[in-house]
Parts: sequence; structure tokens; C-alpha cells
Amino acid sequence: MACPVQFLFRGFCTIGLVLLYYVFSIGITFYNKWLMKGFHYPLFMTLVHLVIIICLSSLTRWAVQCWTGKPRVVLSWTDYLYKVAPTALATALDIGLSNWSFLFITISLYTMTKSSVVLFILFFSLLFKLEEPNPFLILVVLLISSGLFMFTFQSTQFNFEGFVMVLLASFIGGIRWTLTQVLMQKAELGLQNPIDAMYHLQPLMFLCLFPLFLYNEAVSLSTSEKLFRVTELSPLLNSLLTLSVGGTLAFGLGFSEFLLVSRTSSLTLSISGIVKEVCTMLLAASLGDEMTSLNWLGFAVCLCGVSLHVGLKLFYSKSKVPSVRQLTTKGSELEMPLLLQNDCRYENSAADEYNDEDEEQEISLH
Repeated sequence: MACPVQFLFRGFCTIGLVLLYYVFSIGITFYNKWLMKGFHYPLFMTLVHLVIIICLSSLTRWAVQCWTGKPRVVLSWTDYLYKVAPTALATALDIGLSNWSFLFITISLYTMTKSSVVLFILFFSLLFKLEEPNPFLILVVLLISSGLFMFTFQSTQFNFEGFVMVLLASFIGGIRWTLTQVLMQKAELGLQNPIDAMYHLQPLMFLCLFPLFLYNEAVSLSTSEKLFRVTELSPLLNSLLTLSVGGTLAFGLGFSEFLLVSRTSSLTLSISGIVKEVCTMLLAASLGDEMTSLNWLGFAVCLCGVSLHVGLKLFYSKSKVPSVRQLTTKGSELEMPLLLQNDCRYENSAADEYNDEDEEQEISLH
């Protein structure tokens, strides 16, 4: 039994990690929308973000290796191209289309439509037999679908092109997270640590997205005064600095998700994601997004569907034995060593934490 001081300390740590996750997640959403108002090159922006994430994940891996003295995993070219490439392609298209959609739609419509990714994750999880069929899943699908319909029905700021982009991104996102779960469950690959996963995914994501950038943005960007036709150095440095902020936010989002899951559970991340969507919608409405009563009702119905899905995962996971992947992720090599200092509370509460965690450590869809 953990003492009250340890319990209180653990609670404050969890709240701090959730707030850190909110800062990066909500921050990058509003950052992307703000940047797209004056910089109409979402694919180029995404490529810059990927380069920054590659650099930061490489630096993090190097720091971890120096700290522990143990080499990080490096995949063979065969595994890299045949097992990682499909996930990288789906991830690149998901992120690229999501960022592209900010040219056309509001943050509220983006947030609401992105919630439909649960439907596609369920579909592909059933298809790949990662999820067991359940009659309650029909109710989840109906709630999210009807909520999405009510939110978009007679919306004053609805844009069909942007809506289709986000919906397509959600569909690809279902493939992305399903493939990511399969990829990280393969213990022989050693990519359970998301830092290693980001390090291996980002270069292929860059290569997958680069042809689309050449086709859609390369010519206009090369003649734009934003970067290549600048007459003064100051605007160029300002543009590069602004793009760098987004890349840092993107890396921080992935890293904060990892911290939250590794120190609490994937259930905590899922519930935090639901609250995060509510905060995002309230902020968007306060900053000028127009929403009717029917739109808010649709949002509430959709959240009920997502919450039901999270609740079902918790209920059914309690009756299952621990998965092989969960047991392997308990190893200290998969945790960030910089966070292992002053961590005696985990020695005293390991059994309690083991029972509290979601037995099926699925990849968070938020």
C-alpha cells in the first residue's frame, strides 16, 4: 500500500504529464491553423517538421545510448522496407492531408471530423483481428456517425473539400494506427519505444510525402517570396523559425504521449484525449468558430460514442490475461532512463500500477 505522500506525488505527476500533453497537442492544432492563414504550403511545412523530428529523435537516441551504454535498435534494410514502409506511408498521408485541410476548414470542424478515426480503427482492427467482435461496437459506430452528421448538418462554416480531406485522413489514420499497433507488437523488431519508432518512421515518411509536395507545391513555392524569392534576410529567418516551432511541437507531442502512457496507461491517454477535444472545441468557439446548438449536440453525441469505446476497452481488458507485448514493455530498456531517477514509488506500487493499466496497450488515436 502506497503512503498518502507517494499517492499525492503520483497524482501531481499524472496531472503534470496530462497538461504537458495538452500543451503540445492543442498547441500544434492551433499553430497549424494559424500558420496556414499566411503560409499556404502545408506539405512543405510537414516535410520541415519531419526533418526536425528526425534530428530530435536521433539526438534523443544518442543521449539515451550514452546514458545507458546500451546500443539502440537498428533495423535491417529488409525489415525496414517491407515492415516499416507501409506504416510510414499511411502515417505520412494521414498527417499530410490533415495539415492540408487547415487551408479550408475551421479547427472545430477538423477536431470533430478527426474523431471519426475511431470508426476506421475499429473497422481495420476487426479486419486484422486485433479487436474482438462485440455488439456494443454497433452502438459506438452509430453514436459517432450520427454525431458527425449533426455537427456538419447546415454548418455555417462547412467546406466540402476540407471535410473530405479530413475524412480521408481519418480513414488512412485507421490504417495507420492499426499498422502501428501491429508494428510495435512485433517484439523481434524492438520498436516498442516510440522514440525508436519515430526515428525509423520519419525518413520513410519524408520520402513518401516528397513526391506529392513536388507535384502540388514545388513550383509555386519556388516562386514565392516566403522562402526562395525573398529580398531581405529577416523574412526568411522568420519563416524558418516559425516552421521550426511546429516541428518542435510535433516532436513534443509524440514524446509527451509516450511519457503519459509509460507513466500511467493508454487508458489515461484515451480519456485525456476526450477532454482535450472538449478543450479544443471550447477554445475554437471562443476564437471565432461559429457553432449552432445542433453542432454542439452532435459533438456531445460523438464524444459519447468515443467514451463508450474507451469504457468498453477498459471493461473487457479487465477479464483478459496480460498480453505478451505488455509484459515485454515492462522492461527497463524500453523506458527513458532519464526518468528512472527518484522513481522508488514504482517499486512500492508496481502491483497496483500493473492492475490499473489497460491490459491491451493499444496505440492512442488522439
